[in-house]
Amino acid sequence: MSVYNDSNADLLTIELNLLLEGIFLKYGYDFRNYSKAHIRRRVLSRLGLSGLETVSELQSKVLRDPDFFKDFLEDLSINVTEMFRDPEFYRSFRENIVPKLRTYTYFKVWHAGCATGEEVYSLAILLQEEGLLGRCQFYATDFNRKVLEIAKEGVYQKVDMELYERNYQLSGGKGKLSDYYNSMYGSVMLNKDLSSRVVFADHNLVTDGVFAEVNLVMCRNVLIYFDKTLQDKVLSLLSESLVPTGYLCLGTKESLKFSKVENQFNILDDKQKIFKKKLNV
Repeated sequence: MSVYNDSNADLLTIELNLLLEGIFLKYGYDFRNYSKAHIRRRVLSRLGLSGLETVSELQSKVLRDPDFFKDFLEDLSINVTEMFRDPEFYRSFRENIVPKLRTYTYFKVWHAGCATGEEVYSLAILLQEEGLLGRCQFYATDFNRKVLEIAKEGVYQKVDMELYERNYQLSGGKGKLSDYYNSMYGSVMLNKDLSSRVVFADHNLVTDGVFAEVNLVMCRNVLIYFDKTLQDKVLSLLSESLVPTGYLCLGTKESLKFSKVENQFNILDDKQKIFKKKLNV
Protein backbone atom coordinates (compact mmCIF):
# COMPACT_ATOMS: atom_id res chain seq x y z
CA MET A 1 0.00 0.00 0.00
CA SER A 2 1.31 3.45 -0.90
CA VAL A 3 2.29 5.69 2.01
CA TYR A 4 1.58 8.78 -0.10
CA ASN A 5 -1.60 10.84 0.12
CA ASP A 6 -2.71 14.44 -0.33
CA SER A 7 -1.03 15.50 2.91
CA ASN A 8 2.45 14.51 1.70
CA ALA A 9 2.09 15.10 -2.04
CA ASP A 10 4.93 17.64 -1.92
CA LEU A 11 7.23 15.02 -0.39
CA LEU A 12 6.38 12.61 -3.21
CA THR A 13 7.24 15.28 -5.79
CA ILE A 14 10.59 15.95 -4.15
CA GLU A 15 11.44 12.24 -3.96
CA LEU A 16 10.44 11.67 -7.59
CA ASN A 17 12.67 14.55 -8.71
CA LEU A 18 15.58 13.15 -6.72
CA LEU A 19 15.00 9.70 -8.19
CA LEU A 20 15.04 11.00 -11.77
CA GLU A 21 18.10 13.13 -11.10
CA GLY A 22 19.89 10.11 -9.63
CA ILE A 23 19.03 7.96 -12.64
CA PHE A 24 20.39 10.62 -14.98
CA LEU A 25 23.63 11.01 -13.05
CA LYS A 26 24.18 7.27 -12.57
CA TYR A 27 22.96 5.76 -15.84
CA GLY A 28 22.60 8.66 -18.30
CA TYR A 29 18.89 8.11 -18.95
CA ASP A 30 17.00 11.39 -18.70
CA PHE A 31 13.37 11.19 -17.61
CA ARG A 32 13.35 14.56 -15.85
CA ASN A 33 11.05 16.17 -18.41
CA TYR A 34 8.70 13.26 -18.91
CA SER A 35 5.07 13.82 -17.97
CA LYS A 36 4.87 13.94 -14.17
CA ALA A 37 1.64 11.95 -14.20
CA HIS A 38 3.28 9.20 -16.28
CA ILE A 39 6.32 9.02 -13.99
CA ARG A 40 4.23 9.07 -10.82
CA ARG A 41 1.98 6.28 -12.05
CA ARG A 42 4.86 4.04 -13.13
CA VAL A 43 6.93 4.64 -9.99
CA LEU A 44 4.06 3.93 -7.61
CA SER A 45 3.27 0.76 -9.55
CA ARG A 46 6.87 -0.43 -9.18
CA LEU A 47 6.75 0.38 -5.47
CA GLY A 48 3.79 -1.92 -5.05
CA LEU A 49 5.39 -4.72 -7.06
CA SER A 50 8.67 -4.44 -5.15
CA GLY A 51 7.20 -4.35 -1.67
CA LEU A 52 8.92 -1.03 -0.98
CA GLU A 53 7.19 1.78 0.90
CA THR A 54 8.85 4.98 -0.26
CA VAL A 55 10.39 6.43 -3.40
CA SER A 56 13.56 7.05 -1.40
CA GLU A 57 13.85 3.30 -0.78
CA LEU A 58 13.26 2.68 -4.48
CA GLN A 59 15.94 5.23 -5.38
CA SER A 60 18.50 3.48 -3.22
CA LYS A 61 17.74 0.12 -4.86
CA VAL A 62 17.75 1.60 -8.38
CA LEU A 63 21.13 3.25 -7.87
CA ARG A 64 22.79 0.31 -6.12
CA ASP A 65 21.36 -2.60 -8.14
CA PRO A 66 21.86 -2.32 -11.94
CA ASP A 67 19.73 -5.42 -12.57
CA PHE A 68 16.84 -3.87 -10.65
CA PHE A 69 17.31 -0.69 -12.67
CA LYS A 70 16.94 -2.66 -15.92
CA ASP A 71 13.55 -3.88 -14.74
CA PHE A 72 12.60 -0.38 -13.65
CA LEU A 73 13.63 0.96 -17.05
CA GLU A 74 10.93 -1.24 -18.55
CA ASP A 75 8.40 0.56 -16.35
CA LEU A 76 9.42 3.98 -17.65
CA SER A 77 9.73 2.93 -21.28
CA ILE A 78 6.75 3.67 -23.55
CA ASN A 79 5.81 0.37 -25.19
CA VAL A 80 2.09 0.71 -25.90
CA THR A 81 1.61 -0.17 -29.57
CA GLU A 82 -0.22 -2.40 -32.03
CA MET A 83 -0.17 -3.17 -35.73
CA PHE A 84 -1.95 -0.58 -37.88
CA ARG A 85 -2.83 1.41 -34.78
CA ASP A 86 -5.28 4.20 -35.72
CA PRO A 87 -6.21 2.67 -39.12
CA GLU A 88 -7.39 6.02 -40.50
CA PHE A 89 -3.83 7.30 -40.21
CA TYR A 90 -2.63 4.63 -42.64
CA ARG A 91 -5.47 5.47 -45.04
CA SER A 92 -4.39 9.10 -44.95
CA PHE A 93 -0.76 8.07 -45.40
CA ARG A 94 -1.66 6.21 -48.61
CA GLU A 95 -3.57 9.24 -49.88
CA ASN A 96 -1.25 12.07 -48.84
CA ILE A 97 2.27 10.65 -48.79
CA VAL A 98 2.45 7.58 -51.03
CA PRO A 99 1.90 9.53 -54.29
CA LYS A 100 4.90 11.73 -53.47
CA LEU A 101 7.07 8.77 -52.45
CA ARG A 102 6.33 7.22 -55.86
CA THR A 103 8.29 10.06 -57.45
CA TYR A 104 11.45 9.16 -55.50
CA THR A 105 13.92 6.61 -56.77
CA TYR A 106 15.20 6.26 -53.19
CA PHE A 107 14.08 7.61 -49.83
CA LYS A 108 14.82 7.25 -46.12
CA VAL A 109 12.41 6.68 -43.24
CA TRP A 110 13.05 7.09 -39.52
CA HIS A 111 10.61 5.54 -37.07
CA ALA A 112 11.58 7.15 -33.76
CA GLY A 113 10.44 5.45 -30.55
CA CYS A 114 9.52 2.23 -32.35
CA ALA A 115 8.93 0.17 -29.15
CA THR A 116 8.37 -3.52 -29.96
CA GLY A 117 8.06 -2.85 -33.68
CA GLU A 118 4.44 -3.54 -34.56
CA GLU A 119 4.02 -0.16 -36.25
CA VAL A 120 7.36 -0.53 -38.04
CA TYR A 121 6.11 -3.70 -39.70
CA SER A 122 2.76 -2.03 -40.40
CA LEU A 123 4.46 0.69 -42.43
CA ALA A 124 6.72 -1.87 -44.10
CA ILE A 125 3.64 -3.83 -45.21
CA LEU A 126 2.01 -0.65 -46.53
CA LEU A 127 5.15 0.31 -48.46
CA GLN A 128 5.48 -3.20 -49.87
CA GLU A 129 1.87 -3.16 -51.06
CA GLU A 130 2.52 0.18 -52.77
CA GLY A 131 5.67 -1.16 -54.43
CA LEU A 132 7.92 1.19 -52.45
CA LEU A 133 9.70 -0.91 -49.83
CA GLY A 134 12.51 -1.78 -52.23
CA ARG A 135 13.32 1.91 -52.72
CA CYS A 136 13.48 2.60 -49.00
CA GLN A 137 16.11 2.63 -46.29
CA PHE A 138 14.20 2.26 -43.04
CA TYR A 139 15.62 3.10 -39.60
CA ALA A 140 13.71 2.08 -36.46
CA THR A 141 15.03 3.29 -33.11
CA ASP A 142 14.29 3.16 -29.41
CA PHE A 143 16.32 3.70 -26.22
CA ASN A 144 15.05 0.43 -24.73
CA ARG A 145 17.31 -2.33 -26.03
CA LYS A 146 15.03 -5.08 -24.77
CA VAL A 147 12.09 -3.94 -26.91
CA LEU A 148 14.45 -3.45 -29.86
CA GLU A 149 15.33 -7.15 -29.67
CA ILE A 150 11.64 -8.02 -29.80
CA ALA A 151 11.22 -5.73 -32.81
CA LYS A 152 14.17 -7.35 -34.59
CA GLU A 153 12.72 -10.83 -34.06
CA GLY A 154 9.30 -9.85 -35.41
CA VAL A 155 7.54 -12.49 -33.31
CA TYR A 156 4.21 -11.57 -31.73
CA GLN A 157 1.33 -13.22 -29.90
CA LYS A 158 -1.18 -14.98 -32.15
CA VAL A 159 -4.02 -13.88 -29.88
CA ASP A 160 -3.46 -10.28 -31.03
CA MET A 161 -3.80 -11.06 -34.73
CA GLU A 162 -7.58 -10.77 -34.82
CA LEU A 163 -7.36 -7.12 -33.72
CA TYR A 164 -4.41 -6.49 -36.04
CA GLU A 165 -6.26 -8.05 -38.99
CA ARG A 166 -9.23 -5.78 -38.32
CA ASN A 167 -6.95 -2.75 -38.12
CA TYR A 168 -5.23 -3.80 -41.34
CA GLN A 169 -8.49 -4.07 -43.26
CA LEU A 170 -9.71 -0.70 -41.93
CA SER A 171 -6.37 0.85 -42.93
CA GLY A 172 -6.93 0.02 -46.60
CA GLY A 173 -4.93 -3.20 -46.68
CA LYS A 174 -4.84 -4.86 -50.10
CA GLY A 175 -4.88 -8.49 -48.99
CA LYS A 176 -4.91 -10.36 -45.71
CA LEU A 177 -2.56 -9.69 -42.84
CA SER A 178 -1.96 -13.44 -42.64
CA ASP A 179 -0.18 -13.13 -46.00
CA TYR A 180 2.68 -11.49 -44.08
CA TYR A 181 3.35 -13.96 -41.28
CA ASN A 182 3.74 -17.61 -40.43
CA SER A 183 1.99 -19.15 -37.43
CA MET A 184 3.89 -21.24 -34.91
CA TYR A 185 2.17 -22.54 -31.79
CA GLY A 186 0.79 -19.48 -29.95
CA SER A 187 2.92 -16.98 -31.85
CA VAL A 188 3.39 -15.61 -35.35
CA MET A 189 6.60 -14.63 -37.12
CA LEU A 190 6.43 -11.83 -39.63
CA ASN A 191 8.04 -12.45 -43.00
CA LYS A 192 11.72 -11.55 -43.01
CA ASP A 193 11.45 -9.65 -46.29
CA LEU A 194 9.57 -6.96 -44.35
CA SER A 195 12.62 -6.25 -42.18
CA SER A 196 15.15 -6.62 -44.99
CA ARG A 197 15.21 -2.84 -45.45
CA VAL A 198 15.01 -2.01 -41.72
CA VAL A 199 17.95 -1.14 -39.47
CA PHE A 200 17.00 -1.37 -35.79
CA ALA A 201 19.21 0.84 -33.63
CA ASP A 202 19.58 2.27 -30.14
CA HIS A 203 18.70 5.97 -30.01
CA ASN A 204 17.40 8.15 -27.19
CA LEU A 205 15.23 11.08 -28.29
CA VAL A 206 15.91 12.88 -25.03
CA THR A 207 19.71 12.73 -24.87
CA ASP A 208 20.92 11.88 -28.40
CA GLY A 209 21.25 14.12 -31.45
CA VAL A 210 20.03 13.90 -35.05
CA PHE A 211 19.96 10.25 -36.07
CA ALA A 212 19.92 10.61 -39.85
CA GLU A 213 18.75 12.92 -42.63
CA VAL A 214 15.50 11.40 -43.86
CA ASN A 215 12.46 12.02 -46.04
CA LEU A 216 9.92 10.76 -43.52
CA VAL A 217 9.78 10.69 -39.72
CA MET A 218 7.28 8.58 -37.80
CA CYS A 219 7.10 9.46 -34.11
CA ARG A 220 3.57 8.59 -33.07
CA ASN A 221 2.19 8.61 -29.53
CA VAL A 222 5.54 9.42 -27.91
CA LEU A 223 5.32 13.17 -27.32
CA ILE A 224 2.24 12.80 -25.10
CA TYR A 225 4.52 11.37 -22.40
CA PHE A 226 6.76 14.47 -22.39
CA ASP A 227 6.27 17.87 -20.81
CA LYS A 228 6.14 21.00 -22.99
CA THR A 229 9.87 21.72 -22.70
CA LEU A 230 10.84 18.25 -23.81
CA GLN A 231 8.24 18.20 -26.57
CA ASP A 232 9.82 21.32 -28.06
CA LYS A 233 13.29 19.80 -27.82
CA VAL A 234 12.26 16.55 -29.51
CA LEU A 235 10.21 18.27 -32.21
CA SER A 236 13.23 20.41 -33.06
CA LEU A 237 15.32 17.24 -33.33
CA LEU A 238 12.76 15.62 -35.62
CA SER A 239 12.56 18.72 -37.80
CA GLU A 240 16.36 18.88 -38.09
CA SER A 241 16.32 15.26 -39.22
CA LEU A 242 13.97 15.97 -42.11
CA VAL A 243 15.01 17.19 -45.52
CA PRO A 244 13.02 20.13 -46.92
CA THR A 245 9.57 18.93 -48.06
CA GLY A 246 9.98 15.84 -45.84
CA TYR A 247 7.04 14.39 -43.91
CA LEU A 248 6.42 14.25 -40.17
CA CYS A 249 3.79 11.91 -38.72
CA LEU A 250 2.69 12.30 -35.10
CA GLY A 251 0.02 10.63 -32.97
CA THR A 252 -3.60 11.78 -33.15
CA LYS A 253 -3.40 13.42 -29.70
CA GLU A 254 -0.17 15.26 -30.54
CA SER A 255 0.31 18.58 -32.29
CA LEU A 256 2.76 21.16 -33.57
CA LYS A 257 0.57 24.01 -32.33
CA PHE A 258 2.43 26.44 -30.07
CA SER A 259 5.68 24.51 -30.61
CA LYS A 260 8.96 26.08 -31.72
CA VAL A 261 8.74 24.31 -35.09
CA GLU A 262 5.08 25.04 -35.91
CA ASN A 263 6.00 27.55 -38.63
CA GLN A 264 8.39 25.11 -40.29
CA PHE A 265 5.56 22.82 -41.45
CA ASN A 266 2.40 22.80 -43.51
CA ILE A 267 -0.53 20.67 -42.39
CA LEU A 268 -1.52 17.83 -44.73
CA ASP A 269 -4.01 16.14 -42.40
CA ASP A 270 -4.78 17.91 -39.14
CA LYS A 271 -6.87 15.05 -37.75
CA GLN A 272 -4.25 12.37 -38.42
CA LYS A 273 -1.37 14.76 -37.64
CA ILE A 274 0.54 14.49 -40.90
CA PHE A 275 2.78 17.45 -41.71
CA LYS A 276 5.08 18.48 -44.56
CA LYS A 277 8.23 20.46 -43.90
CA LYS A 278 8.42 23.72 -45.81
CA LEU A 279 11.01 24.09 -48.55
CA ASN A 280 12.72 27.19 -47.24
CA VAL A 281 13.36 26.52 -43.55
